[in-house]
Amino acid sequence: MRKERKILFLGEVERADAQTWINGLKEFGHFNIITWEMNETGKGWRRLLRFFEFLTIAPFKIRKIVAREKPDMVIAERTTSFGYLAAAAGVHPSAIAQQGITDLYPPGSMLIPVKRFLQQTAFKKATLIHAWGPVMIQSMQDAHVDMAKVLTMPKGIDLRRFTFSPPDASNAIPIKVIVTRSLTPDYRHDIILQAAALIKSRGVHIEWILVGGGFLQEELEQLSVSLGVQDIVTFTGRIHNHDLPAMLQQSLLYVSMPVSEGVSSSLFEAMAAGCYPLVTDLPGNRSWIEHKKNGRLIPLNNAEALAQEIVDIAAIPESIFASIFANRSFVEKHASFETNMKIIADKYHELIDTKASINQL
Repeated sequence: MRKERKILFLGEVERADAQTWINGLKEFGHFNIITWEMNETGKGWRRLLRFFEFLTIAPFKIRKIVAREKPDMVIAERTTSFGYLAAAAGVHPSAIAQQGITDLYPPGSMLIPVKRFLQQTAFKKATLIHAWGPVMIQSMQDAHVDMAKVLTMPKGIDLRRFTFSPPDASNAIPIKVIVTRSLTPDYRHDIILQAAALIKSRGVHIEWILVGGGFLQEELEQLSVSLGVQDIVTFTGRIHNHDLPAMLQQSLLYVSMPVSEGVSSSLFEAMAAGCYPLVTDLPGNRSWIEHKKNGRLIPLNNAEALAQEIVDIAAIPESIFASIFANRSFVEKHASFETNMKIIADKYHELIDTKASINQL
């Protein structure tokens, strides 16, 4: 029986990605997790207050927690913020995670030089660096990271929840399309609605369900009316996460049209449940999707291309069935939450045990 170990987690605790990481370590590593996060980001003076806290108060607070709780390890989201604070905590071993293709975002920001300094410090001090997907490797190499410290592996999704619904003629007609991204500008739901209108104008019946909330919901609902697709598009608003697997299983196609993408758990969930993916042609999606082999890669902001691909599929839906089965196997092999989080948890225990052995010498 392993000795219980304590981990200090630095990050936005309520985010789904953070919860996946934390819960996986609890379940498969039996870690005791304590958490810390900064005040929420705001605008104007609130953003300045957060930045002041980050530079001055946050390191002091974290060291105080370390002195009190004596964690065996510290882990952190993002290499430019919490990752830097993990370096400042002075705890070894430590693990940090790059959250996107690069955490130096947004491009062109006046703060990029500062973020690059913070990131370099985090990379240098970290014992282990997580790349949740291959798309993150290039930016790490460009930053001259010691690649021996990098573990490339997604956290994965819970295949016990996202069970597979095999496609057949009964659920292929009428074709149901599901979208599971937040209703915010980066996910370009307007392009999706324009594609729905184009498909309808060509006499092809497709049913659309847009899952999730966001500040654009009212605007997008109005757009669906102006495009004349309100009769075939359903907005669910926010739903309980427990309801999502069944909704995916009832859909044949999954559509996601973001302007940028890192490693998408939503894509893995759709593939696991039996949805055929149509996603933006971006490096993050090319890591998992090969055009017309196991999905469709759609040019950025191209409603016409999205519409035509769906029309082609609707003509012969059976043509994608083999890919849907193959996608489930792919997710089981590469993106299983149980498999991947066991590997990650074991790695953490190994790092902690190594440090303990050295200290005993």
